[in-house]
Amino acid sequence: MPTSTSDARRYFDLDTPFAMKRGGELHNARLAYETWGTLSADKANAVLILTGLSPSAHAASNADDPSPGWWEEMLGPGKPIDTDRWFVICVNTLGSCKGSTGPASINPRSGEKYRVDFPALSLEDGANAAHELVAGLGIDRLACLIGNSMGGMTALAYLLLHPDCVRSHISISTAAQAQPFAIAIRSLQREAIRLDPNWNAGNYDDEHYPDAGMSIARKLGVITYRSAMEWVGRFARIRLDSEQRDDEPFAAEFQIESYLDAHARRFVRSFDPNAYLFLSRASDWFDIAEYGNGKAAAALAGIRLEHALVIGVSTDILFPLSQQEEIAEGLGRGGAEVRFVALDSPQGHDAFLVDIEGFGGAIAPFLGAL
Repeated sequence: MPTSTSDARRYFDLDTPFAMKRGGELHNARLAYETWGTLSADKANAVLILTGLSPSAHAASNADDPSPGWWEEMLGPGKPIDTDRWFVICVNTLGSCKGSTGPASINPRSGEKYRVDFPALSLEDGANAAHELVAGLGIDRLACLIGNSMGGMTALAYLLLHPDCVRSHISISTAAQAQPFAIAIRSLQREAIRLDPNWNAGNYDDEHYPDAGMSIARKLGVITYRSAMEWVGRFARIRLDSEQRDDEPFAAEFQIESYLDAHARRFVRSFDPNAYLFLSRASDWFDIAEYGNGKAAAALAGIRLEHALVIGVSTDILFPLSQQEEIAEGLGRGGAEVRFVALDSPQGHDAFLVDIEGFGGAIAPFLGAL
């Protein structure tokens, strides 16, 4: 059942036990979520947002929390996702560390943190937990389900596992199944964390924390989230001023190195390393073909929607445009009226966070026509 807090974040208690796809179960688990707008009397105006790996449920500011959200320019009154019309829910995924139950949470049976004893996590678990929340709010059918990046994969699982519970879908820079390049990058990120001596098989604390491993993992991610075009445009081969350089051999010399260092420092202590490992592996495991007799196209064609918008970016190397085309074609074969938008944003995979003109220009008319 939903419970409230003093700020914008709310919590939903999942059924106990909550069964996990790959075995095991959670007890007294919960999801963190936030909402914007007003649910209509017939509860037909609900929109659910499923996020990428690291964001919290705070997608945008509101009266209870005026701090900017991670999708601030996309969500709100008069914005592309117009909260004057839509009741919007954003969920912090199961397995995260931003309020929802995950490896950093206390296991009620042991009284200690789950750490690596957290049950094997799948994106399907995240989808089932989100659906339980929606049902707990008394919503039988979403007007629209929005998923970006990892959240887009979770959204596809939601659509397959809970048919006829969604009218329309916006799929953003995601994939029907993890592909080798993305798996390879995430594998290196996990290896960087696990090889940090302070990770200590998941038993770290604030004084002995895998800062170096998390830093390398984040840098690898940031490199793939943007495009080579943007790196050239922003940094070229500009070197740091002499007073900005360390004296030690092989220290950062170029501005791009300094940028990655700063980005990693902001992230390292803001996200739990074990949660990162579990969510990363869950992304690698995801394969919609499991629901289509080994064929992703068959699984996508089995999804029933009225309308769908699929958006991809030509410079996205992590979730390339071909994967967005596959999703659009599959949903169309399932009977949905599909609009496919290919953007030339230079920001690569992260474009949906910053290219509001491009993404908002596609999302606003799609939602406006529903």
